[in-house]
Amino acid sequence: MPARDFFRLAIAAAAVSSVAAAVATTTVEIRRPMTPPAWALLERELLRAGSEAVKRFYEHYFDERGYLMHVARWGILDGTDDAIETFHNWTLFHALGAGDAVLALYRKALEGHFEQYTKVTTKTTDIARDGVYWREFYRHTDWLHAGEGLRAFFFQSLSDPHDARYERRLRRFAGLYLNEDAEAPNYDPKHRIIRSVLNGSKGPLLRPLKPEDWIGDPVPGRFHLLHSETSTTEMLDFEAEYPQMLKAVSDPVFESAAGDNPLNLAATNLALGAFLVTGEAKYRDWILEYVGAWRERTEANGGIIPGNIGLDGTIGGAYGGKWYKGIFMWDRESYEGSLASWGMWPGFSNAYLLTGDRSWIDPLRRQIDILYSHGREVNGRFMVPNNYGDQGWYRLREYTFTHELAKIWTWTMEERDRARLPQQDWIGFLAGREPDYPERALRRELEHVRAQMERLRRDPTTPDSRLADWAMQFNPVSTRALVELTCGGHRIDNNLDRLFGVLHVRLRYFDPERRRAGLPEDVAALITAMDADSVRLTLVNVNAVEPRTVVVQGGAYGEHQIREVEHAGEHRPVGASWFVVKLAPGAGGELLIRDRRYANQPTARMPWDH
Repeated sequence: MPARDFFRLAIAAAAVSSVAAAVATTTVEIRRPMTPPAWALLERELLRAGSEAVKRFYEHYFDERGYLMHVARWGILDGTDDAIETFHNWTLFHALGAGDAVLALYRKALEGHFEQYTKVTTKTTDIARDGVYWREFYRHTDWLHAGEGLRAFFFQSLSDPHDARYERRLRRFAGLYLNEDAEAPNYDPKHRIIRSVLNGSKGPLLRPLKPEDWIGDPVPGRFHLLHSETSTTEMLDFEAEYPQMLKAVSDPVFESAAGDNPLNLAATNLALGAFLVTGEAKYRDWILEYVGAWRERTEANGGIIPGNIGLDGTIGGAYGGKWYKGIFMWDRESYEGSLASWGMWPGFSNAYLLTGDRSWIDPLRRQIDILYSHGREVNGRFMVPNNYGDQGWYRLREYTFTHELAKIWTWTMEERDRARLPQQDWIGFLAGREPDYPERALRRELEHVRAQMERLRRDPTTPDSRLADWAMQFNPVSTRALVELTCGGHRIDNNLDRLFGVLHVRLRYFDPERRRAGLPEDVAALITAMDADSVRLTLVNVNAVEPRTVVVQGGAYGEHQIREVEHAGEHRPVGASWFVVKLAPGAGGELLIRDRRYANQPTARMPWDH
């Protein structure tokens, strides 16, 4: 064993011993027998079945090297980001309590992915002429696609904060935006901009763009395609779809990559991950500086985030002063206008997580209000504008921003935000209106596992007929119900969530016996209510023979300070970000947890590391 690993283990063991002594007064014992409710048994079965399904999925689509078995190529529709996105939620699933094999298979697939795509090259564009990756990071890409692909990597900090390779990668990747790599001067500190829409390990791409920069080289063969406008299932020549791809990205708006784009705010996920793992202030400072610049620009632009910033730092400067233009931005009718603001959600919420300052959330709420103010009734349906151009707001669509508003409510816990939400499903359950929602949601997730495995068994493709996006449609993992019910966080399976790199929740759990993140074996959890100052949590040990111990933490990263916990009429002061619960065999009970939200600096350290 390397000396460094030996000392890490020794330090961890000593920390566990000292922590155990320190938390003697913050240990709650639940001894009252409880027949396991249906939701508890379903929760445990979902974790078990999903873990087994990941193994079958991996065996079917990955080889012994960890390579995804498909035709690997560069491109935004079926290229690098789709290949890594195949296992986008496995690390989160493990952190919620899935089996250790899920994390092990993720690690193997990630190493295989980096190796596989470092070897992928292009001829029609210099973006990947010498390989897609340089030092394991994209040479040049946009953050709509980079953010999608890196989700599993971002969530790895939940389970793997001590992994030395992971820390090195986080430092190196984040350093690309702190200008710590001489080959990658992505950031302009004077104007507080990322200098191009396409950026990465070789720095900002400032030259004029061509369609091949987005879609890569045509490849020979016949493939099952998902993006064809004429068919989604039949075997088609890739080259037959190539003209459609060319048309999709040949609009003049794609001509220039120079200047900043709000999607670049997703790059703050890298710096946040590095801060969570290392605690070094430089990462926090850069996030607040860069997001702060975008907040100023949004305010100066009347509350709507601008679609481009010139190299001189001016709003609209990349497109002759027109703030609404830009790649994937407000005037692009082939994309939802909300893409223009996708980046601000992870960017501004990352700043909020670091500071607890609600002023970071105000621009998100205000932009929704502005879009509502330009909406109107059409045939009995309220519709809001999707796009902005020379003519002003246009192209109405029926969209209520329910997903975005729900996120705001989980962050602020303000009644004015909750009042704007439909009182149904998870929100309805927390309001006491849908008591059957937990069981209904968990059954839905279990059916998802079964259906995905059935679809996998019927998949007719072979490795030479698959592109990168094919396999991810069979991914058996869904984390929506577990995040909602056990952690008190809004669902993270919406399109907007593709760019989120951290978990925003009220509670998280750890297994102190196995020294890992997630609910311990046989333990089920259900948050039944929460407000600005408290959470009601039911814990159950479904094992009738063996006791179980679980650590309950305030927030995904210890950002919430737990003041006290009440059980069976007894109040226990805590004064920390976590406490311990011991569950007798077959026992269960309710806890009332009183907390101060966003009172602590977030960290990926586990409770026994403190």
